[in-house]
Amino acid sequence: MSNADKKILVTGASGGIGRAVSVAAAKAGYYVIAHYNHGKEKAEETLSLIKEAGGQGELIQFDVCDREDCRVKLDAICEKYGALWGVVSNAGVTKDNAFPGLSGEEWDFVVHTNLDSFFNVIQPLTMPMCRKKRGRIITISSVSGIMGNRGQTNYSASKAGLIGATKALALELASRSITVNAVAPGFIETDMVKDAPADMILPTIPMKRAGKPEEVAAAVVFLLSEEASYITRQVISVNGGLI
Repeated sequence: MSNADKKILVTGASGGIGRAVSVAAAKAGYYVIAHYNHGKEKAEETLSLIKEAGGQGELIQFDVCDREDCRVKLDAICEKYGALWGVVSNAGVTKDNAFPGLSGEEWDFVVHTNLDSFFNVIQPLTMPMCRKKRGRIITISSVSGIMGNRGQTNYSASKAGLIGATKALALELASRSITVNAVAPGFIETDMVKDAPADMILPTIPMKRAGKPEEVAAAVVFLLSEEASYITRQVISVNGGLI
């Protein structure tokens, strides 16, 4: 199969890492199904960038926290296109707070969005992939899921859980020639970290700079490729040498 015949889904494609992944994948020739929940205008900007890059794609809207909404929309995609070649589970949120002051709502919002979405989005897509005996599943975790981070107990827990789920699913699907890997970005220039204290964070990074979304996207696009067919159950860190 050429990349032009391969459909991939990127969740959280309206900005930041999701947008960079969508555009990079389009440049590599994949047909990109770019997901958003809120922020349709930003998602449309992503689709415009996909087309400007010479790629093809479309938008899809659903709430990654709503299991039934995910299943209905994703079943329809599989009915339309058959098994997808790949899914990049990128949608994520933060709601930072010191643990003693962390509310139940802040915990649930982050865990439901970042971790429950693994099941809600990926599970409906796996059986079609299994029937075809091919596919790429990539989750976007975080350095916080590996080493933890002050004020991010909820976020770190969700991203660490994502790594565990990724590794377990990789074992289940390896015999079907479906690879399952995680990419764990560090401090990346996105809206998610715009209020972070860069003057405190940058000195802790060996490369002394923030990463770019395109640098994360390059790792993701490689994992989507045929050349990555023997790489599975791995966590690829893109963090400037932080850990």
